[in-house]
Amino acid sequence: MADLSTTISDLQAEGEQLDALVASLTDEQWAGPTPAKGWSIAHQIGHLAWTDRASLMAVTDPEAFAESLAAAWKNPLGFVDEAAEVEAARPPAELLADWRAGRTALAEALAAVPSGTKLPWYGPPMSAMSMATARLMETWAHGQDVAAALGVDAPPTNRLRSIAHLGVRTRDFAYAVNELTPPAEEFRFELTAPEGDEVWTWGPEDAAQRVTGPAADFCLLVTQRANPADLDLTAVGPDATAWIAIAQVFAGPPGAGRDPKVDA
Repeated sequence: MADLSTTISDLQAEGEQLDALVASLTDEQWAGPTPAKGWSIAHQIGHLAWTDRASLMAVTDPEAFAESLAAAWKNPLGFVDEAAEVEAARPPAELLADWRAGRTALAEALAAVPSGTKLPWYGPPMSAMSMATARLMETWAHGQDVAAALGVDAPPTNRLRSIAHLGVRTRDFAYAVNELTPPAEEFRFELTAPEGDEVWTWGPEDAAQRVTGPAADFCLLVTQRANPADLDLTAVGPDATAWIAIAQVFAGPPGAGRDPKVDA
């Protein structure tokens, strides 16, 4: 897997790709809806800006982050949406500038975290590598919503490998947030890289439970940016088939997922 430096570089590249989509939008376009119900493009970028600030605080000022965490838990199911609403109400140029400054500062701060350091977060403490990967995942996922809203393509890249790895590692988390017991048996994952002909693999080669298909579709699955019915993924075995329906890489309660596409 990638090291911290590479993951931070991938995070920066993903941010730049999304930045290119929104940099020249009009105020009206910023207010346009995205596939996430109730969220405009401004909500999407506002959420990323807010989360980058929270991440930077966790790295540079753990005491202040602890105070913000205590405030967040007063409304555990709504604080993320509330923050997105506040951010989306800001002038787009101001929000864009803040997001740019925040993600740059975060990348620099993560690169300076000493090895072995655990950073506080809304869930269990995490390493700088885990935080960089989580920010990469969120930047890509929210970028998918923005691209869909604008009707443009966001070609997948091999930066998805870290997101796919996170999706595999969080298999049991999806069971936990749905109050289900994870199966004891490991799954085999075989995912085709977006660039080149490489196949990324995890788990025992002889595992009976398997998930195969394009890595891009797998990442859409675990970030809940597409309905499983619309993805070219194959699940073999009852446990793998059941997991496909609840897969979730992001923290928090079970996601609502996305409705399947309706043919015109």
